[in-house]
Amino acid sequence: MKRMFLLAVLITALAGALPASARGNAPARTATPIKHLINVMQENHSFDNYFGTYPGVDGIPAGVCVPVNPFDKHDRRCVRPFHIGDNDVQPADLDHSAATNRLQLDGGALDGFVYALNQRGQDGRLAMGYYDGRDLPYYWEMARQYVLFDRFFSSDHSGSDENHMYWVTGTAGEHRGPLPTEGYGNLPTIFDRLEAKGVSWKFYVQNYDPKITYRAKGELGNRESQVIWVPLLKYARYVDDPKLSSHIVDLGQYYKDLQDGTLPAVAYIVPSGASEHPPSSIMSGQRFVNSLLRALMQSDYWKDSAFLLNYDDWGGWYDHVNPPQVDKHGYGFRTPALLISAYAKRGYIDHTQLDYTSILKFIEHNWGLEPLASRDARANNFLDAFDFSQPPRSPQLISPEFRTPTQPQARRWVLYGAYGTAWSLGGLIIGWELFRSTRSRVRSRGGG
Repeated sequence: MKRMFLLAVLITALAGALPASARGNAPARTATPIKHLINVMQENHSFDNYFGTYPGVDGIPAGVCVPVNPFDKHDRRCVRPFHIGDNDVQPADLDHSAATNRLQLDGGALDGFVYALNQRGQDGRLAMGYYDGRDLPYYWEMARQYVLFDRFFSSDHSGSDENHMYWVTGTAGEHRGPLPTEGYGNLPTIFDRLEAKGVSWKFYVQNYDPKITYRAKGELGNRESQVIWVPLLKYARYVDDPKLSSHIVDLGQYYKDLQDGTLPAVAYIVPSGASEHPPSSIMSGQRFVNSLLRALMQSDYWKDSAFLLNYDDWGGWYDHVNPPQVDKHGYGFRTPALLISAYAKRGYIDHTQLDYTSILKFIEHNWGLEPLASRDARANNFLDAFDFSQPPRSPQLISPEFRTPTQPQARRWVLYGAYGTAWSLGGLIIGWELFRSTRSRVRSRGGG
């Protein structure tokens, strides 16, 4: 009996020493080698605004010039795309309402980008500004190492509210416009599906404040964005049920979960100050994403995870691709999106037509869940971005201040010196050969 007791104590102690994944929290069965999806939603940039000059993409067309007033045939003024920072135009929070979207789209003519912002009392020229690898060194290098999507559309014509709802429900929500005081009702989310299937999940929120929910909306100033970016906080059940609310946690828990072996199968992440929402710093956003990725790459989870970075809407910026109209709500304009994974194809530009419901599609496919709505049921998956025929590759640890190495330029005096030396040597060789030839002829004549 004593021996059995000691054996039980030993087994219990060993079990406690094992990581959580080995103590009964084993990953759920998946359709692909991907056991963990980490999805970060940043803010307010179009594809052309971030990657319009990236090599090989469907980027900014040559010679494009968007009219100042497309409705006045006598006004021949237009604005060409320009690199932000090369002139006096400063980044700003551009209007990106549904009304602005309609004016910029102009029935598919895509000629209202400048005009729409001018009508809102903003500097319409700014819509044509773009960044490039000088401003986005980390993201551009991630694209070179992993996968860049150039057909990733926002799900809705309007801004953050509806697009974040598509991100978690596959719909624009039960109510377009102001959130009702009672919040959302029974509209299902992807986390309901995961919970019912027993698949682990968490919603990580930078600077999370549990008091900021739909019940406090309108009372908290700028902190209201938490309710928009974390749609679960619009639901009474996610706010009031301790079991569900325990899944909504501060971002610091993400790093702890990586260390403790408790990273969930599906992780959604939203920022706070590092959202890249204009006019906030795009470099601080890159540092933020780098910190998330670096922690993942240095953990045991890298080998079977996929990290997806995308943006919640176009932010009022120019994009030259006419979005397909799949229904009355969307698509909206393209947004940047990157996939980083040990199984991601290297330097691959994926042209698959995608939107936020494609994220739901991947989750549903990978963990065997039923679709939430017609949108995610019809959406394309992003499986083509992976190469599962090869073993997982090692991570690329890159600084957010990464700069592509350039070929060193030789100094002019070195070049001129080299040229001079070459000419001098050439002259000596020619002179020596002439001397030898002359001497040989003289000897030949003297000996006759």
